[in-house]
Amino acid sequence: MTELHERFWEIDLLRGIAIIMMVGFHLLYDINCLGAYDINLASGPGFMAGRLSAILFIMIAGISLSLSYSRKRKIYDPESGFLKYTKRGLKIFLWGMIITAGSYIFLRDGVIVFGILHFIGIAIILAYPFLRYKAANLMLAIPVIAIGSWMQTFAIGGTWLFWIGLRPDGFHSYDYFPLFPWSGVLLLGIFLGNSLYPNYNRTPPISRIPNISDLLPVKTLCYMGKRSLLIYLLHQPLLVILLYVAGITDLNQLHP
Repeated sequence: MTELHERFWEIDLLRGIAIIMMVGFHLLYDINCLGAYDINLASGPGFMAGRLSAILFIMIAGISLSLSYSRKRKIYDPESGFLKYTKRGLKIFLWGMIITAGSYIFLRDGVIVFGILHFIGIAIILAYPFLRYKAANLMLAIPVIAIGSWMQTFAIGGTWLFWIGLRPDGFHSYDYFPLFPWSGVLLLGIFLGNSLYPNYNRTPPISRIPNISDLLPVKTLCYMGKRSLLIYLLHQPLLVILLYVAGITDLNQLHP
């Protein structure tokens, strides 16, 4: 049986790996956009690396939601209801709005209006009714991903539904994660969390994994996984500064 105060180190490890992958992709993105190097990130390996990091990050967010919900139910936390998840979601969404404000100030185009933090914040709130289910999340995730992928193939006239996935003509943002198809990825994470960690306990496939959390590389990644939000908020300005010091970034590409 798992102690209720215990964190699952393997989840922190995966989250640490995901944040490293995302920072690495953004480093290439910054070099491409602000530097003198032409790196193809719109297709091919670069594009796939970026998508893989986002899928892993969002799927782990879904697993973490299911773990949080099952743990709170197990200890009967009276504050584990919809209001708690609404507060958490709004907090993350507000951090996304701060990124929106920063991108409006410093970027010439492609202002971030519904990036990954906006998405996760809203998705946490919308996902609450599904946190107790297993197969239903899998059954719902598949059409959400399919419909969302289809919606990404076209643009329509002026609309305020870009956050759902209906992009207006000429829409461009440096970080765009609409509810369709990305809610499907989150639902897959909830399905995996409820399947692999029912009632806040590891199932045999997971429980048989050797505990290597004391190894320094693993411990470092777990540490980063626990602080993924802070790393995400700080990594872009730090990357720009480092690239500028290295003589790669042209700050004239930013707004004065």
